[in-house]
Amino acid sequence: MKNFAIIGVGGYVAPRHLKAIFDTGNTLLSAYDNSDSVGILDSYFPQAAFFTEQELFDRHNSKLKERGQALDYISVCTPNYLHDAHTRYGLRLGCNVICEKPIVLNPWNIEALQRIEKETDRKAYTILQLRLHPSVIALKEKVANGPKDKIYDIDLTYITSRGNWYYTSWKGDERKSGGVATNIGVHFYDMLSWIFGNVTRNVVNVKSHDRVGGYLELEHARVRYFLSINSDHLPQNAKEKGMRTYRAITVDGEDFEFSQGFTELHTLSYQKILSGEGFRIGEALSCIQTVCDIRNAQPIGLVGDYHPLCKEPITQHPFKW
Repeated sequence: MKNFAIIGVGGYVAPRHLKAIFDTGNTLLSAYDNSDSVGILDSYFPQAAFFTEQELFDRHNSKLKERGQALDYISVCTPNYLHDAHTRYGLRLGCNVICEKPIVLNPWNIEALQRIEKETDRKAYTILQLRLHPSVIALKEKVANGPKDKIYDIDLTYITSRGNWYYTSWKGDERKSGGVATNIGVHFYDMLSWIFGNVTRNVVNVKSHDRVGGYLELEHARVRYFLSINSDHLPQNAKEKGMRTYRAITVDGEDFEFSQGFTELHTLSYQKILSGEGFRIGEALSCIQTVCDIRNAQPIGLVGDYHPLCKEPITQHPFKW
Protein backbone atom coordinates (compact mmCIF):
# COMPACT_ATOMS: atom_id res chain seq x y z
CA MET A 1 0.00 0.00 0.00
CA LYS A 2 1.39 3.38 -1.09
CA ASN A 3 0.96 6.70 0.70
CA PHE A 4 -0.56 9.49 -1.38
CA ALA A 5 -1.19 13.21 -1.09
CA ILE A 6 -3.30 15.25 -3.49
CA ILE A 7 -3.09 18.89 -4.52
CA GLY A 8 -6.31 20.39 -5.89
CA VAL A 9 -8.72 18.03 -4.17
CA GLY A 10 -11.64 20.46 -4.59
CA GLY A 11 -11.38 20.50 -8.39
CA TYR A 12 -13.47 18.93 -11.14
CA VAL A 13 -11.13 16.04 -11.92
CA ALA A 14 -10.05 15.22 -8.35
CA PRO A 15 -12.84 12.63 -7.70
CA ARG A 16 -11.43 10.44 -10.49
CA HIS A 17 -8.03 10.51 -8.83
CA LEU A 18 -9.48 9.83 -5.38
CA LYS A 19 -11.37 6.86 -6.76
CA ALA A 20 -8.24 5.61 -8.50
CA ILE A 21 -6.18 5.82 -5.30
CA PHE A 22 -8.94 4.02 -3.41
CA ASP A 23 -9.60 1.35 -6.03
CA THR A 24 -5.91 0.47 -6.31
CA GLY A 25 -5.75 -0.26 -2.58
CA ASN A 26 -3.69 2.75 -1.49
CA THR A 27 -4.25 5.44 1.10
CA LEU A 28 -4.47 9.23 1.08
CA LEU A 29 -2.68 10.88 4.00
CA SER A 30 -3.00 14.56 3.12
CA ALA A 31 -4.85 16.88 0.76
CA TYR A 32 -4.66 20.53 -0.17
CA ASP A 33 -6.95 23.00 -1.91
CA ASN A 34 -7.51 26.71 -1.39
CA SER A 35 -11.25 25.95 -1.49
CA ASP A 36 -12.80 24.03 1.39
CA SER A 37 -15.57 22.44 -0.71
CA VAL A 38 -13.99 19.02 -0.35
CA GLY A 39 -16.74 16.85 1.11
CA ILE A 40 -15.88 14.28 -1.56
CA LEU A 41 -13.12 13.15 0.80
CA ASP A 42 -15.76 11.53 3.02
CA SER A 43 -16.56 9.08 0.24
CA TYR A 44 -13.00 7.80 0.03
CA PHE A 45 -10.55 9.02 2.70
CA PRO A 46 -12.30 10.78 5.59
CA GLN A 47 -9.19 10.31 7.75
CA ALA A 48 -6.96 12.33 5.40
CA ALA A 49 -5.56 15.59 6.76
CA PHE A 50 -6.83 18.57 4.76
CA PHE A 51 -5.29 22.03 4.38
CA THR A 52 -6.29 25.25 2.63
CA GLU A 53 -2.77 26.70 2.86
CA GLN A 54 0.13 25.08 1.04
CA GLU A 55 2.62 26.06 3.75
CA LEU A 56 0.71 24.01 6.33
CA PHE A 57 0.26 21.17 3.85
CA ASP A 58 4.01 21.15 3.23
CA ARG A 59 4.79 21.18 6.96
CA HIS A 60 2.45 18.24 7.55
CA ASN A 61 4.03 16.25 4.73
CA SER A 62 7.48 16.87 6.18
CA LYS A 63 6.29 15.66 9.59
CA LEU A 64 4.89 12.50 8.00
CA LYS A 65 8.39 11.76 6.72
CA GLU A 66 9.87 12.31 10.19
CA ARG A 67 7.35 9.83 11.63
CA GLY A 68 8.24 7.17 9.06
CA GLN A 69 5.09 7.74 6.97
CA ALA A 70 6.76 9.39 4.01
CA LEU A 71 4.62 10.03 0.97
CA ASP A 72 5.22 7.85 -2.07
CA TYR A 73 3.12 9.79 -4.58
CA ILE A 74 1.57 13.22 -4.98
CA SER A 75 -1.39 13.59 -7.36
CA VAL A 76 -1.73 17.00 -9.01
CA CYS A 77 -5.27 18.10 -9.95
CA THR A 78 -4.85 21.87 -9.91
CA PRO A 79 -5.58 24.42 -12.68
CA ASN A 80 -3.48 23.83 -15.79
CA TYR A 81 -1.06 26.71 -15.27
CA LEU A 82 -0.07 25.35 -11.83
CA HIS A 83 0.74 21.80 -12.96
CA ASP A 84 4.38 22.65 -13.60
CA ALA A 85 4.94 24.24 -10.18
CA HIS A 86 3.11 21.54 -8.24
CA THR A 87 4.90 18.74 -10.11
CA ARG A 88 8.20 20.40 -9.19
CA TYR A 89 7.06 20.58 -5.57
CA GLY A 90 6.19 16.89 -5.45
CA LEU A 91 9.48 15.80 -6.99
CA ARG A 92 11.52 17.97 -4.62
CA LEU A 93 9.56 16.61 -1.68
CA GLY A 94 10.94 13.21 -2.67
CA CYS A 95 7.74 11.83 -4.20
CA ASN A 96 6.78 10.43 -7.54
CA VAL A 97 4.12 12.62 -9.14
CA ILE A 98 0.95 11.79 -11.06
CA CYS A 99 -0.23 14.92 -12.85
CA GLU A 100 -3.49 15.44 -14.65
CA LYS A 101 -3.22 16.56 -18.26
CA PRO A 102 -1.87 18.82 -19.59
CA ILE A 103 1.37 18.23 -17.74
CA VAL A 104 2.47 21.78 -18.73
CA LEU A 105 1.26 24.52 -21.07
CA ASN A 106 4.51 24.96 -22.99
CA PRO A 107 6.76 22.23 -24.43
CA TRP A 108 10.01 23.69 -23.07
CA ASN A 109 8.75 23.15 -19.51
CA ILE A 110 8.84 19.39 -20.01
CA GLU A 111 12.61 19.39 -20.42
CA ALA A 112 12.98 21.45 -17.24
CA LEU A 113 10.84 18.94 -15.31
CA GLN A 114 12.89 16.07 -16.66
CA ARG A 115 16.03 17.70 -15.24
CA ILE A 116 14.35 17.84 -11.82
CA GLU A 117 13.42 14.16 -12.16
CA LYS A 118 17.12 13.38 -12.55
CA GLU A 119 18.13 15.66 -9.68
CA THR A 120 15.64 14.07 -7.28
CA ASP A 121 15.75 10.51 -8.63
CA ARG A 122 11.96 10.55 -8.78
CA LYS A 123 9.48 10.14 -11.64
CA ALA A 124 6.66 12.29 -12.95
CA TYR A 125 3.78 10.70 -14.84
CA THR A 126 0.89 12.24 -16.73
CA ILE A 127 -2.63 11.03 -17.45
CA LEU A 128 -3.12 10.17 -21.13
CA GLN A 129 -6.17 8.04 -20.59
CA LEU A 130 -7.36 7.70 -24.19
CA ARG A 131 -4.31 5.54 -24.90
CA LEU A 132 -5.88 2.98 -22.57
CA HIS A 133 -9.34 3.00 -24.17
CA PRO A 134 -10.01 -0.40 -25.82
CA SER A 135 -11.40 1.14 -29.02
CA VAL A 136 -8.43 3.47 -29.36
CA ILE A 137 -5.99 0.60 -28.83
CA ALA A 138 -7.83 -1.41 -31.49
CA LEU A 139 -7.62 1.49 -33.96
CA LYS A 140 -3.89 1.88 -33.30
CA GLU A 141 -3.36 -1.83 -33.99
CA LYS A 142 -5.43 -1.60 -37.19
CA VAL A 143 -3.35 1.31 -38.47
CA ALA A 144 -0.06 -0.35 -37.45
CA ASN A 145 -1.05 -3.50 -39.35
CA GLY A 146 -2.39 -1.63 -42.38
CA PRO A 147 -0.57 -0.32 -45.46
CA LYS A 148 2.56 1.56 -44.41
CA ASP A 149 2.04 4.35 -46.95
CA LYS A 150 -1.68 4.91 -46.31
CA ILE A 151 -2.88 8.40 -45.33
CA TYR A 152 -6.17 8.36 -43.39
CA ASP A 153 -8.79 11.12 -43.61
CA ILE A 154 -10.20 11.99 -40.19
CA ASP A 155 -12.88 14.33 -38.89
CA LEU A 156 -12.87 15.04 -35.14
CA THR A 157 -15.81 16.80 -33.50
CA TYR A 158 -15.91 17.38 -29.75
CA ILE A 159 -18.51 19.62 -28.12
CA THR A 160 -18.75 19.75 -24.34
CA SER A 161 -21.18 22.44 -23.24
CA ARG A 162 -20.14 24.92 -20.58
CA GLY A 163 -22.19 27.69 -18.98
CA ASN A 164 -21.18 31.28 -18.38
CA TRP A 165 -19.38 30.28 -15.16
CA TYR A 166 -16.61 28.95 -17.41
CA TYR A 167 -15.51 32.43 -18.42
CA THR A 168 -15.26 33.66 -14.84
CA SER A 169 -13.19 30.66 -13.77
CA TRP A 170 -9.52 30.05 -14.57
CA LYS A 171 -10.65 27.89 -17.48
CA GLY A 172 -11.84 30.96 -19.37
CA ASP A 173 -8.45 32.65 -19.02
CA GLU A 174 -6.17 31.46 -21.85
CA ARG A 175 -3.09 32.31 -19.80
CA LYS A 176 -4.20 29.83 -17.14
CA SER A 177 -6.00 27.11 -19.11
CA GLY A 178 -4.19 27.33 -22.44
CA GLY A 179 -7.46 27.99 -24.25
CA VAL A 180 -10.11 25.65 -25.62
CA ALA A 181 -7.69 23.41 -27.55
CA THR A 182 -5.59 22.74 -24.45
CA ASN A 183 -8.32 22.61 -21.85
CA ILE A 184 -10.71 20.20 -23.56
CA GLY A 185 -8.71 18.83 -26.48
CA VAL A 186 -5.16 17.98 -25.43
CA HIS A 187 -5.93 14.27 -24.94
CA PHE A 188 -7.48 14.04 -28.42
CA TYR A 189 -4.37 15.50 -30.01
CA ASP A 190 -2.31 13.01 -28.02
CA MET A 191 -4.48 10.15 -29.23
CA LEU A 192 -4.13 11.22 -32.86
CA SER A 193 -0.34 11.55 -32.76
CA TRP A 194 -0.05 8.27 -30.81
CA ILE A 195 -1.90 6.45 -33.58
CA PHE A 196 -1.01 8.36 -36.76
CA GLY A 197 2.43 9.83 -36.05
CA ASN A 198 3.89 13.28 -35.50
CA VAL A 199 2.22 16.47 -36.66
CA THR A 200 3.86 17.84 -39.81
CA ARG A 201 1.46 20.72 -40.52
CA ASN A 202 -0.77 22.67 -38.15
CA VAL A 203 -3.36 25.13 -39.52
CA VAL A 204 -5.95 27.01 -37.44
CA ASN A 205 -9.05 28.14 -39.34
CA VAL A 206 -11.14 29.62 -36.53
CA LYS A 207 -10.40 30.38 -32.89
CA SER A 208 -12.38 32.28 -30.30
CA HIS A 209 -13.42 32.20 -26.65
CA ASP A 210 -15.68 29.15 -27.18
CA ARG A 211 -14.22 27.15 -30.10
CA VAL A 212 -11.23 26.20 -32.15
CA GLY A 213 -11.24 24.55 -35.55
CA GLY A 214 -8.42 23.62 -37.83
CA TYR A 215 -6.51 21.17 -39.94
CA LEU A 216 -3.61 18.90 -39.03
CA GLU A 217 -1.39 16.80 -41.18
CA LEU A 218 0.25 13.88 -39.43
CA GLU A 219 2.61 11.29 -40.82
CA HIS A 220 -0.31 9.01 -41.65
CA ALA A 221 -3.42 11.21 -41.44
CA ARG A 222 -5.17 14.37 -42.54
CA VAL A 223 -7.35 15.68 -39.71
CA ARG A 224 -10.12 18.26 -39.75
CA TYR A 225 -11.13 19.11 -36.17
CA PHE A 226 -13.64 21.28 -34.36
CA LEU A 227 -13.73 21.67 -30.57
CA SER A 228 -16.33 23.76 -28.78
CA ILE A 229 -17.83 24.55 -25.37
CA ASN A 230 -20.90 26.18 -26.96
CA SER A 231 -24.10 24.10 -26.70
CA ASP A 232 -25.45 25.79 -29.86
CA HIS A 233 -23.01 23.63 -31.82
CA LEU A 234 -24.56 20.37 -30.66
CA PRO A 235 -26.30 18.34 -33.38
CA GLN A 236 -30.08 18.62 -33.30
CA ASN A 237 -30.57 14.97 -32.34
CA ALA A 238 -28.20 15.44 -29.39
CA LYS A 239 -30.16 18.50 -28.24
CA GLU A 240 -33.44 16.59 -28.46
CA LYS A 241 -32.00 13.89 -26.21
CA GLY A 242 -30.87 16.48 -23.67
CA MET A 243 -27.21 15.67 -24.27
CA ARG A 244 -24.62 18.24 -23.20
CA THR A 245 -21.61 16.49 -24.69
CA TYR A 246 -21.04 15.18 -28.19
CA ARG A 247 -17.92 13.47 -29.50
CA ALA A 248 -17.50 11.97 -32.93
CA ILE A 249 -14.59 10.75 -35.01
CA THR A 250 -14.78 9.45 -38.55
CA VAL A 251 -11.90 7.59 -40.16
CA ASP A 252 -12.12 7.47 -43.96
CA GLY A 253 -15.82 8.27 -43.67
CA GLU A 254 -16.60 5.52 -41.16
CA ASP A 255 -17.69 6.28 -37.61
CA PHE A 256 -15.13 5.43 -34.97
CA GLU A 257 -17.15 4.44 -31.90
CA PHE A 258 -15.57 5.20 -28.55
CA SER A 259 -18.41 6.79 -26.58
CA GLN A 260 -18.36 4.10 -23.87
CA GLY A 261 -15.62 2.89 -21.58
CA PHE A 262 -14.40 6.20 -20.13
CA THR A 263 -15.40 5.75 -16.49
CA GLU A 264 -12.52 3.57 -15.30
CA LEU A 265 -9.65 4.98 -17.34
CA HIS A 266 -8.12 6.95 -14.46
CA THR A 267 -8.10 3.86 -12.26
CA LEU A 268 -6.47 1.92 -15.09
CA SER A 269 -3.94 4.74 -15.47
CA TYR A 270 -3.02 4.41 -11.79
CA GLN A 271 -2.71 0.66 -12.09
CA LYS A 272 -0.27 1.10 -14.96
CA ILE A 273 1.75 3.71 -13.06
CA LEU A 274 1.96 1.62 -9.90
CA SER A 275 3.17 -1.35 -11.93
CA GLY A 276 5.87 0.74 -13.62
CA GLU A 277 4.06 1.09 -16.96
CA GLY A 278 2.69 4.62 -16.71
CA PHE A 279 3.12 7.39 -19.26
CA ARG A 280 6.14 9.53 -18.48
CA ILE A 281 5.95 13.26 -19.06
CA GLY A 282 8.18 13.14 -22.13
CA GLU A 283 5.49 11.14 -23.92
CA ALA A 284 3.21 14.18 -23.78
CA LEU A 285 5.66 16.39 -25.70
CA SER A 286 3.91 15.98 -29.07
CA CYS A 287 0.44 16.99 -27.87
CA ILE A 288 1.81 19.86 -25.76
CA GLN A 289 3.67 21.18 -28.81
CA THR A 290 0.49 20.87 -30.88
CA VAL A 291 -1.73 22.84 -28.50
CA CYS A 292 1.00 25.42 -27.93
CA ASP A 293 1.22 25.98 -31.69
CA ILE A 294 -2.58 26.25 -31.95
CA ARG A 295 -2.68 28.76 -29.10
CA ASN A 296 -0.11 30.99 -30.76
CA ALA A 297 -1.41 30.63 -34.33
CA GLN A 298 -3.20 33.32 -36.30
CA PRO A 299 -6.48 31.89 -37.70
CA ILE A 300 -6.61 31.93 -41.51
CA GLY A 301 -10.40 31.76 -41.83
CA LEU A 302 -12.40 29.50 -44.12
CA VAL A 303 -9.53 28.60 -46.39
CA GLY A 304 -8.37 25.17 -47.53
CA ASP A 305 -9.77 21.92 -46.14
CA TYR A 306 -11.66 22.88 -42.99
CA HIS A 307 -14.21 21.25 -40.69
CA PRO A 308 -17.83 22.08 -41.69
CA LEU A 309 -18.62 23.51 -38.24
CA CYS A 310 -15.98 26.17 -38.74
CA LYS A 311 -18.71 28.00 -40.67
CA GLU A 312 -20.75 28.54 -37.49
CA PRO A 313 -21.01 32.30 -36.74
CA ILE A 314 -18.88 33.43 -33.82
CA THR A 315 -21.01 34.79 -30.99
CA GLN A 316 -20.13 37.59 -28.62
CA HIS A 317 -18.15 36.76 -25.52
CA PRO A 318 -20.73 36.78 -22.67
CA PHE A 319 -18.61 39.13 -20.53
CA LYS A 320 -17.32 41.51 -23.21
CA TRP A 321 -19.46 44.36 -24.48
